[in-house]
Amino acid sequence: MTDKELRRLRRSELLELLVDQAQEMERLRAQLEEAQKALESRELMISQAGTLAEAALRLNQVFEAADQAARDYLDNVKALARRQEAPSSQEEQA
Repeated sequence: MTDKELRRLRRSELLELLVDQAQEMERLRAQLEEAQKALESRELMISQAGTLAEAALRLNQVFEAADQAARDYLDNVKALARRQEAPSSQEEQA
């Protein structure tokens, strides 16, 4: 609406426009608040997803370390068993 059109309106029409504008502003504020809450919720989910991914990576590292330790232990047990078998096989040959 142009300035000329606004100047030609009566007070009651101007007040009506003002009320309509106030209602529209309240509706937009509510919509903005809802959008902000949704954004915060998504940001929280994203940050938690990042945290979960980091935790999963750390757990994988723990499991890899445990797996390596178990393999090392088995290798040591096998080596020890071979060393213990070696003298007994030498005795059998003699």
